[in-house]
Amino acid sequence: MSHFTSVQTKINNLMRLELVLKELGFAYSKAEQEELLHVKGYLGQKTKAKMVIHASKTYDIGVNVDAETGNVTFVADWEFVELTAGYNQDEFTRKIVQRYAYHTVKEEVTKRGYTLEEEKVDEKQQIHIKVSSWGD
Repeated sequence: MSHFTSVQTKINNLMRLELVLKELGFAYSKAEQEELLHVKGYLGQKTKAKMVIHASKTYDIGVNVDAETGNVTFVADWEFVELTAGYNQDEFTRKIVQRYAYHTVKEEVTKRGYTLEEEKVDEKQQIHIKVSSWGD
């Protein structure tokens, strides 16, 4: 029997998360203010979340925000997300967290006055960036 499972992350900026989701081609819906949306699981099971990533036609990934820490938790019926969308919990989380970290670093580098000179993705899908700054 399938069930919903939660995965905690260090993501705490929903606007940046939305940027990542768009960049990776994920369709999503966002709840208004205090509203919650339904996350679809196995055999019509549902749970609620602040944001819903439409992983496939039949299964969703929910996004909840911890009120105390501000960190995001992904909740889904991962077994069926994998079967219908082709990626598992670890792959999805790793890809989202990697792109989120990339955008966080890029924003911080710019904020501190550095210029992004070069970026490469190696065979392990790790991102390497080179920055420079003009000294005073």
